[in-house]
Amino acid sequence: LGRAPAYQRHRPETTALYEVVRDNLDTLYAAIDDGALDVRIPKHAKKELDAFLDCGLLCRGFARVWCAACNESRLVAFACKGRGFCPSCMGRRMCATAANLVDDVLPEVALRQWVLTFPFAWRRRLACDGALFADLTRLFVETVCASYARTASARGAKTGAITVVQRTSSDLRLNPHLHVIFLDGAYHEAGGEIVWEQLAHLRTREVGNVLERALRRIDKHLRRRGLLDLVTEDDDGVADPEDALAASAVSGQTPPAGPQWTRGLPPLAPSALAFDKPLCASLDGFTLHAATRAGSHDLAGREALLRYALRPPLANDRLEARPDGLVRIPLKRAYADGTVAVDMDPLSLLCRLATSVPPPRHHTVKYAGVLAPASSWRARIAPKPTAPTQVEADDDDAPRHPGRASRYRPWAELLQRTFAIDVLECPKCKGRMRLLAMVTERAAVRRFLAKRGELVDVPERSPSRGPPYWKSTVLRRKAMGDVA
Repeated sequence: LGRAPAYQRHRPETTALYEVVRDNLDTLYAAIDDGALDVRIPKHAKKELDAFLDCGLLCRGFARVWCAACNESRLVAFACKGRGFCPSCMGRRMCATAANLVDDVLPEVALRQWVLTFPFAWRRRLACDGALFADLTRLFVETVCASYARTASARGAKTGAITVVQRTSSDLRLNPHLHVIFLDGAYHEAGGEIVWEQLAHLRTREVGNVLERALRRIDKHLRRRGLLDLVTEDDDGVADPEDALAASAVSGQTPPAGPQWTRGLPPLAPSALAFDKPLCASLDGFTLHAATRAGSHDLAGREALLRYALRPPLANDRLEARPDGLVRIPLKRAYADGTVAVDMDPLSLLCRLATSVPPPRHHTVKYAGVLAPASSWRARIAPKPTAPTQVEADDDDAPRHPGRASRYRPWAELLQRTFAIDVLECPKCKGRMRLLAMVTERAAVRRFLAKRGELVDVPERSPSRGPPYWKSTVLRRKAMGDVA
């Protein structure tokens, strides 16, 4: 067995994403104020963009862990707790949620992921209308649950699901879609006991049937509410700047502005049910994928599947700063036309990051069926409580909650579980370190960091560039009227 990697403190100020945001955020705000960009950054997105520049910096305060045996100490910076794109905070949330689901919520049964994507013309509205998106999500989840119940041998069978809402594609274009982790079978009650029945085999034709039923329910729901009509404004019309931002993030247009917008949802262009791959179906602009599965005894695979569904939209190592001032996002998989990477202006990237932040009260993780919080069966099928890990036992300050409710997981526990790094092991004497203090007073922070040779001030933002604002040569010439 190889030796576990040594812990090294994350330095966000050295990453390409941090540098792009720091060097271009004020320019973006200036371009919007000047009217060069006919968009508006929502308050919640602006707040997250500003907070990202403070995330992980020791000069904003830190926790100090200390070894009593040799007096060695480590510093742990505070996080911004972002919900949209911060790789560090979203990564922590991914690991913590997956760990809580595996340990405290999900029974030891097989899991299957169903991924539903929506037509391009709908994505802008669904990203902003949380109530409508929640309704469509509920209709889809109920349709799949009913399909599992029909395949069960006993009446009254129920399954469960965890829905994760992802807001972007791999190139950060706005694309609200669903990753739903279903229990791959159904429970029924017999003799006062909860009995599990595994789904025997899922066929591609059954995936198509689920998609057809879901679309019929969605179409009926939208027609009943009068939402299947398109309202379009010409270029001379007055469009909502925030909606223009969403429009550009959906289409990938540069610069980020859209000539038209919609109030309702456009009618679907009829298309035949198609099966492009095994356990994949497409119809009327929707696609459904159900080929990913983790077995009941594959503990690592179950947690990896959950992490995949909960992953951040962008990892630090996926963004590259180009010598010409543009930024490049390598794609995980090449597009059908052979595209393997996307180059864009930094201002365009910031606009896409802004649309990746979910609005307030838009929940991104939801539970249904026997896993719903109000389900009387959830406590009966949940895993039994386990003994605390070594890291938990060492962390005297970790919150303890009675019962089996999901709990806060300390930073040290998540790193050990995810990367096999024991950050509470002293690098000198191999003893155990413990939390000593939370340093938040500005004078104390500066004094302590100065002795260690660390930055004592937040890196200054680059001042706003003047018109035409863009770094892209093409966009600069367009903004200047074809003047180089």
